[in-house]
Amino acid sequence: MASLPLYQNINEVSQSPPNIFQLFQTAVGGLQQVLNGKSEFSAFYKDTDPFGVAILGSLLLSALALGLSEVTQNFSQVDRWWSLAPAIYVLHYSYWARLNDLSSDRIDTVAVVVAIWSIRLTYNYWRKGGYQWSSEDYRWEVIRGSIGRPAFILLNISFISFIQNFILLAITSPVYVFLILAKNFPQHNSENVATVDKVFSRGMMLAVILEFFADQQQWNFHQAKSHYKSSGRAPPGWDKSELDRGFLYSGLWAFSRHPNFTGEQLFWVLLYQWSAFVTDSVYNWTGIGALSYLLLFQGSTWLTERITASKYGDYKIYQKHVSMFLPRVLTIKEGGFYFPDDSMKVD
Repeated sequence: MASLPLYQNINEVSQSPPNIFQLFQTAVGGLQQVLNGKSEFSAFYKDTDPFGVAILGSLLLSALALGLSEVTQNFSQVDRWWSLAPAIYVLHYSYWARLNDLSSDRIDTVAVVVAIWSIRLTYNYWRKGGYQWSSEDYRWEVIRGSIGRPAFILLNISFISFIQNFILLAITSPVYVFLILAKNFPQHNSENVATVDKVFSRGMMLAVILEFFADQQQWNFHQAKSHYKSSGRAPPGWDKSELDRGFLYSGLWAFSRHPNFTGEQLFWVLLYQWSAFVTDSVYNWTGIGALSYLLLFQGSTWLTERITASKYGDYKIYQKHVSMFLPRVLTIKEGGFYFPDDSMKVD
């Protein structure tokens, strides 16, 4: 049996995180043995802690992102595997569990849900042209212009290429906790636990459904907006005033300024809470992934809205009445936000 951390009781799992540097060193040492012809890759993979292998993979992706971005001067390299890397990590944990004869029902469930999340997000990114070689997040150009080239190089080395990849690994770390539980507490499987697994997995699916409808509404809006600009006529079912304002504020967007981001954050927070619940704790060390994800969305959404507000004057009115992520009670009671007339101005 490959080595995983050993624990005497479930509570220790949440309180004692693994030694990340030791896991990484072990994975690097094992890979060197493979490259030197002293070990088979299959044996290395099976006998090495899967989190250590995932850390190694994350660092290799980071180095690849850094190299490609500096050579091409396109800094959206991580975006291209944003929807893929987490699914690969989870599938890696699932496959490793099977290789080592560990109970993997819970991990397989997560793998299916994350695969659905990945397929949906990958498709949405593809249809917006994200996989075109020249495609780059417009916000990087804004940041480059604001901080200058030298500072942007440092930003690329630290945040863009490495920290973002670390976050993609960290949000899947709750699945590693499930692996630890499967090895150390195989008897920890009851009808109550099965019910908990159903609740959290279905909650994650609801988050994906929220993202699907929010992204589809946004896609439909931009298609209608493009048609309106080219033809001068609003497509059937669309309000001319909304197209004139330039941003979407109907449907789910009448309750939240970013309902798709709300679903995205909820998805990974639920996975983290799932791991905390089954370790009989309020929180555990894997929360660093969920917290990092929330902070990332706070910062990136703030920048997005700053740019949007500079382009569309009425967006500031929208910001005053609709919350960024979670809907306000008053907004729900009123049935969502709407502009009473086209003459409203910011005070």
